[in-house]
Amino acid sequence: MPHNAHIMLVVSKYYKEIAEELLAGSIVELKKSKSTWEIIEVPGAFEIPAAISMSINSNKKPEVNKSVDGYVALGCVIRGETSHYDYVCGETARGLQTIAIEHKVPIGFGVLTVDNKEQAEERAFVNRKNKGGEAARVCLKMFELKNNFGLSVR
Repeated sequence: MPHNAHIMLVVSKYYKEIAEELLAGSIVELKKSKSTWEIIEVPGAFEIPAAISMSINSNKKPEVNKSVDGYVALGCVIRGETSHYDYVCGETARGLQTIAIEHKVPIGFGVLTVDNKEQAEERAFVNRKNKGGEAARVCLKMFELKNNFGLSVR
């Protein structure tokens, strides 16, 4: 597992309780790897790719004066009665994948796409499926892979 990575956690607080659990799971994993992190909050899942793109293209250094080695996208989209769910889920995933490929940047996908709050809780809670922790582990693994390929990591 890579050490000393600096990860930006981009979290949608639309469903606050779910977001807090996802965030807690991610932080546990980052602590285990001795990585550092910072947290950026956005209104909803749809805004996560834009926030990451802004960070990548920004001249401003992160709060701790380190470059960002990877991103963890955290949020939740719960199906409603309209097609809004499909657009938000699809475009969020597409946006994140496009950024990861075009910028060769590790992104852990921790955006839950569920039918109801119970499914979200089952996946988000640290003592259950802990998808926030899983997203952080994926980001760190992709950071390690990027490093193994000799791509610049800072």
